[in-house]
Amino acid sequence: MPEKDSKAKKFYVTTPIYYATARPHLGSLYSTVLADVAARWHQLQGYKTFFLTGTDEHGQKIAQAAEKAGKEPKDFVDSFIDDYKDMWSKYDLDYNRFIRTTDLDHVAGVQKWLQDLIDKDLIYKDKYEGNYCTPCETFVLDKDLKENDNLKLCPSCNRETKFITEENYFFRLSSYQDKLLNFYKSNPDFITPKEKLNEVTSFVSSGLRDLCLSRSTVKWGIKFPNDSKHVAYVWADALNNYITGIGYKSDNKKDLESFNYYWPADLQVLGKDILRFHAVYWPAFLMASDLPLPKKLLIHGWIKVGDQKMSKSLGNTVDPEDLYNKYGSDAIRYYLTSQMAITRDSEFSIKDLEQKLSSDLANDLGNLLNRAVILAKKNNSLNLNKIDNFSEISTALKLEQSEAIASYLEHMNNNYYYLACAELWRFIKRVNSYFHEQEPWKLFKNNPEQFKEVISATCHSLYTIANLLWPIMPNKSIEILSRLGKKLEIKENKDLVLELNKEWNMTFDLVTGDPVFEKFDTKPDKNKNLDSSSSKTSSSKSDSLDNKDNNHISFEDFLKVELIVGTIESCEEVLESEKLLKMQVNFGDLGSRQVISGIKKYFKPEDLLNQQGTFVLNLKPRKIMGLESQAMMLFSKNEKG
Repeated sequence: MPEKDSKAKKFYVTTPIYYATARPHLGSLYSTVLADVAARWHQLQGYKTFFLTGTDEHGQKIAQAAEKAGKEPKDFVDSFIDDYKDMWSKYDLDYNRFIRTTDLDHVAGVQKWLQDLIDKDLIYKDKYEGNYCTPCETFVLDKDLKENDNLKLCPSCNRETKFITEENYFFRLSSYQDKLLNFYKSNPDFITPKEKLNEVTSFVSSGLRDLCLSRSTVKWGIKFPNDSKHVAYVWADALNNYITGIGYKSDNKKDLESFNYYWPADLQVLGKDILRFHAVYWPAFLMASDLPLPKKLLIHGWIKVGDQKMSKSLGNTVDPEDLYNKYGSDAIRYYLTSQMAITRDSEFSIKDLEQKLSSDLANDLGNLLNRAVILAKKNNSLNLNKIDNFSEISTALKLEQSEAIASYLEHMNNNYYYLACAELWRFIKRVNSYFHEQEPWKLFKNNPEQFKEVISATCHSLYTIANLLWPIMPNKSIEILSRLGKKLEIKENKDLVLELNKEWNMTFDLVTGDPVFEKFDTKPDKNKNLDSSSSKTSSSKSDSLDNKDNNHISFEDFLKVELIVGTIESCEEVLESEKLLKMQVNFGDLGSRQVISGIKKYFKPEDLLNQQGTFVLNLKPRKIMGLESQAMMLFSKNEKG
């Protein structure tokens, strides 16, 4: 176990534990990839990391699924464990422990935790009458129920709830309302993205009721201390895996040392549908146990297929094994990390996947490496010596690399991995531009020293890019480094990211080979950029063009509208909003203006960068979420969106 004085360089990350009712799908892979990226990113900076994932194996939902399959609950959940472990291995998810809530040390830890709360008089017995959602394993308050055809529906999954009456043990959650609100106020970065903290604060401010902590009508679960008629409520059981998984209340001294070293968690990754459990109940449990709270919750959106959330119950899941067999681990890891924005739900499609793999990986990155190495071989320069003095233009590229590292570092540390990828790809495109501008294929005969400088500068840039991409694409990054004659050098307490900013003074022994990335025969969707921020208010096809007189404007009014074509020079998300993008648009002689547009659902910032569009320039400026919008961008929509 590391010495206590090195605790500043530890990083503990968790995923939600997944219901062991089926094989893993793309949604569970997404959460686990994000956690793995976080762990590897900190390893790159010299941290000692612990990565915990696993399966949730108790509760009514599991028991019913097992009964339907004609199996005992333990045999039923056992049948899925190898599926998870095999899949996570294929995707290079390098976890330290795969915890199961049926593990004996977890069961013992939960029982000790419950007994501790009983001893503190934080648990009492009473009767529960109300609705329960078995698929979500959630007690649903009357005020939160949805109604449809006289059915009481769960607000999370829209499935029918069941009214139950049973004796339960209750946790005094209501007594933690003020403590939770004070914690949120004192820790504004507790939840990423930040707008989710507002959602949680609003929920807690509306009033907390004590929480059922046991079930007396369910038999498959962890037995309550000194009362075998009750089992622990599945969420009380499941949430505790984050501490039992690293040794909480263990009888083993080394396990206890592990817990004291790694807790609190530095990052807990989860989907938005289980936010309340992790941002309200879990902190309250920890407060009751006199334990520090996690430093950050990373809340990601859903992956959608079409317009629907991907879920097992809807039967629209994507099999990660099929994706792995066709595209490989790194390609899918890159797509999930770079294209699925955590701030919103993201749609998954094979067409978009193949377009991004071809454009980003094969074209932008792979071709750059191939061209540099092939040119070096053609001109007998595979062994590149150190360049003593770089020219002004190469030095400028080095400066741009430093700026890219700084931006990438900021986004990665803030867990906006998709923004980090966009920043890195801007630099990759800049290196491509540098390579084209210098025309090294023309330099060798007339200026061989300048030729070597261009190849060296390109290789230094690729070395940086490969290292930064390792958390996302661990295999392809190492392959790129091997083509440069380099190895990945990760050591505890060695910040490799910091070292990337050193002078360009490396030698390279370049190696030729097959293309690192596969290119797919796809054509971009030309209609993608014809989306509409105003689609919510567009008329139906049956609407008449001359519907009402007050819908018309005069021709004289129309003549007042100034429509100007502008170039989008920068584009970024408004992080506090699920809808808005902030753009700086160049209108030539008319100057640059800031434009705020509600199009985040349709475009990523990198999609719009350097694109031209039509703007209403003489619209009166107005503030949106405190940001002034000085023009309006126009969009169109077709039948596909």
